[in-house]
Amino acid sequence: MPNRPRRPLRARCAALPAAHPVAASSLLAAVVAALAHCLGSALAGSQPFGRMNRNVNDLGTQFVPFHAHLWDVLHGRADGGWLINWQSGYGSSFLPDVGTYLSSPFALLVALFPREQIDLAVYVTSVARISAAAAVMAGLLLALRPGGRWWLAGTLGAAYALCGWAVIEASYNPMWLDGLIGFPLLCLVGEWVRTGRRFRVWFGAGVPLVALVWTANFYTAYMATVGAGLVLGVRLLTEGTGAGGMRPLRTAARACAVVSLGIGLSAPVLFTVFAGTRHAYPGMGLSFRQAGWGDVLARLLPATYSFNSPATYVSSTVLVLACALPFHRGVAVRVRVGWCALVVAVLVSMQWGPTHLAWHAFAEPNGSSYRQTFVLSGVLVVAGWLTVSHLRVPRAALAGGLGCVALLSLAGLGSSFTGRWAWLGAGAGLVAVAGGLVLLGPGLGLGRTRRGFTVAAAVLLVGCTVGQSALTTAWAAKRRVAAQDDHAPYGARQVAQSATIAGVDDWPRHRTDPGRVQTVHNDAMVVGGQGASYYSSMTSDVLTRTLGALGDGWNGSGRAPHSLDNPVTDAVFGVGARLRSTYRQGADTEFTVVRREAAPLVTVRGSLPEGTGYGRSAFSNQELMLGAKVYERLPGAGGTAGTCTPGAPVFLWAPGFNGVAQMSAPGSKGVHFEAKRGRVRAAMQQLGAAPADGRVQLSLRGTGSKGAEAACLREDRLTAAVRVLRAGGASEVEVGDGTIRAVLGAGTGAPGAPTPTAGRTAVFAVPRIAGWQCAVNGGELNPAGSYLGLLAVPLGEGGRTSEVRCTFRPPGLRAGAAAGLGSAVITAAAGVLRLVRRRGGGEGG
Repeated sequence: MPNRPRRPLRARCAALPAAHPVAASSLLAAVVAALAHCLGSALAGSQPFGRMNRNVNDLGTQFVPFHAHLWDVLHGRADGGWLINWQSGYGSSFLPDVGTYLSSPFALLVALFPREQIDLAVYVTSVARISAAAAVMAGLLLALRPGGRWWLAGTLGAAYALCGWAVIEASYNPMWLDGLIGFPLLCLVGEWVRTGRRFRVWFGAGVPLVALVWTANFYTAYMATVGAGLVLGVRLLTEGTGAGGMRPLRTAARACAVVSLGIGLSAPVLFTVFAGTRHAYPGMGLSFRQAGWGDVLARLLPATYSFNSPATYVSSTVLVLACALPFHRGVAVRVRVGWCALVVAVLVSMQWGPTHLAWHAFAEPNGSSYRQTFVLSGVLVVAGWLTVSHLRVPRAALAGGLGCVALLSLAGLGSSFTGRWAWLGAGAGLVAVAGGLVLLGPGLGLGRTRRGFTVAAAVLLVGCTVGQSALTTAWAAKRRVAAQDDHAPYGARQVAQSATIAGVDDWPRHRTDPGRVQTVHNDAMVVGGQGASYYSSMTSDVLTRTLGALGDGWNGSGRAPHSLDNPVTDAVFGVGARLRSTYRQGADTEFTVVRREAAPLVTVRGSLPEGTGYGRSAFSNQELMLGAKVYERLPGAGGTAGTCTPGAPVFLWAPGFNGVAQMSAPGSKGVHFEAKRGRVRAAMQQLGAAPADGRVQLSLRGTGSKGAEAACLREDRLTAAVRVLRAGGASEVEVGDGTIRAVLGAGTGAPGAPTPTAGRTAVFAVPRIAGWQCAVNGGELNPAGSYLGLLAVPLGEGGRTSEVRCTFRPPGLRAGAAAGLGSAVITAAAGVLRLVRRRGGGEGG
């Protein structure tokens, strides 16, 4: 049998997109999106393509450190594990942080990078998410309206992933980008439900896909689910349910069932996060301020930036096509009306207070107020696809689209957000789009000439998306650094700090604090050690209030407690080594280690009288926690003048003071205190040592000094108090991921020698966050007690105690596991039932 001649390789490659349009369009979208985003970073000179720092605000101080800690957990190098993070906040629940920041599959990619390249790793995960969002959107477009040009679907998919919200806001909040992927993915699930086809796909994959989206980032998943529900509603009203579909109400009910089961599967993460939120410090309440409509419309242009208005930019390719839809007579009237109404409804709902709250799960955002903007971008992209998927755009529709975009642009003329680059980018984009769509029109040649016009049109439309989006990315990168705080990436300082900590670390015999002078609020996650500082949306209320009562300061409206450099609190919390340094970004840093006598992690105290609690004075609160009087108060005017023991360290506590405090002694230096009402609280600090005559006089230059209090520390008394705590403390302490075991000795250091414990309490130098249970001498586990905010276990009225054991289970985990298991059982049962009915000739679909 003669062999058939094989087609040339070039011809076979050219035929692949026609044979596999979804794969081709998704690949194109992913590549274009990644290319444009990286090009924008390179144009800005931003890392990793230049020297400009990209670690602004929470990216540098939260998200990169959390990914560094995830790297440590995955590689078995962390103090703690998935349940407890021993490095931050003196022991914090880690699973709620995982569910908030790290539960995306993309976060796991950081494990493939060297740890010193953690900044690059986080950047790569962001680019990967943007590429994935582009690919999924391209696939969705071809599912909504098959038969359109595959490369146009890829171009619009890339434009969606490169919308202003993605490259301006979510690019430095990487977990939000999972919602960018989730919106088209959930719309695709809705489309499977609507058409009633491929049951095994939409039920077998639909429920797990919903679960994946909600697990990856529940916050933006909620917004994506609302948006996908609106899209499904419009599809049902304008397209019906398809040949194999059901009645609209039944379709909507089935969609709700799929979403509910998917959310149920993600319950182990969701319930844990919600419980963590319930126990978190409340932070500062904010109120929504509507952006001006001129600013909202101006943000449709490329190269605009603002923190307090929605990043509504999408490529001019999308805008022109979406605005052309009302004028496209080849599209059914109900489709045009439905999608135009949806675009307007989503846009208006972002600006009205009640619907704004509804978009954000009825909780006012602490930061940017328009986190749902990606849904608007997605709806615009789908509307644009409905215009161009009919293979050609009539000249009248194109003229109408261009005219509408021009009018929308002119409406933003008075906005301060627009500048030369915005207008140049918008103008060039409109010319490119107009030219590209004209070249796609009818009557412009046949054969090779026609293919040449198509290639030219593709170059113009893809080029418009890449150019405008790269320009917007670059503009935003530069404006962010200029307008917001930036934090140094991992470099020489962190390497030196980490090495110094490793040289003195002896956890759990004592804690090693990375120091009060820090690169970011989560230094311990990056460089090691076990400190008080911690910054998370899940920072526990008990941690912030306990440390605040002891004189600590905070940022982030109470959700970022500082490291408190104080001998008394270090003694109480078992900080035996502390790093000190001066820090100026870009300069070399030398670290010194301060060794301190500290109590063990577990001590035995006398039980407190009922009703004992913290008072107003941080000095008195420290003494109450320590169990000894160690301070000499300065009784002068405002508590800033008096006599102390010569040489005693002098401390000032002024939580609302913003300014410089200084001792009047010759040679003394001013110490800066920072406080901003509701946002930043000043920590207790040492100003110096009492002079030889013991007379101390302080001067405070600044605002908010009312209620300031100063005192001198008697170090000899502190040493004696620590000696008492060590004598009655644990002789052996073991810690694990969510476990603490302490062997109580008789003060000799010999393990196993029981200590008389009648009427006493074992106190752990760990915040009493919800979820701890403890047992004495191998007995039954019971909810742990609290000793002035610390984890405590009553030791009973009689007998002796030799061992105390505590275990930690995050609140919500058990209920979430039960809900997840129930959803899995229901999903499996429904799948089996449907399969039996199909094989028995029952209802199809």
